[in-house]
Parts: sequence; C-alpha cells; structure tokens
Amino acid sequence: MAQVKIREGETIDEALRRFKRECERSGIMQEIKKREFYKAPSVVKKEKLAETKRKIRRKMLKENSK
Repeated sequence: MAQVKIREGETIDEALRRFKRECERSGIMQEIKKREFYKAPSVVKKEKLAETKRKIRRKMLKENSK
C-alpha cells in the first residue's frame, strides 16, 4: 500500500499529488482496472497467449531488421 507522510509546511494538494504519483509507480491503479470486471480463466489464458505471440513476433522482426 502506498503511504505518504505530510512534510512540514506542505499543502494537502501537494501531498495528494505525491500520493497519486506513488500509486501509479506501485501499479495500484493498473491492478484496480484489471480487477474491475471478472474474466473467465479461458479468456485470461487466451489473452496471455496472444501477448506471448505478440512479443515473439516483435522479437523476430527486430532480429530480421538487423
């Protein structure tokens, strides 16, 4: 969990801005969006397979262009 201690003389807006940045860095927002809707295990598996294929294809294109 992201934590931000308010510094002496710091406004709430500045602390909130630091907190939001910390949440982005730790990946909390991405995790929330990912879990917003239920995905069946078969859908997750298909998406993972498609991502793997995409990575392999990109790697092959990079190697061929050299």
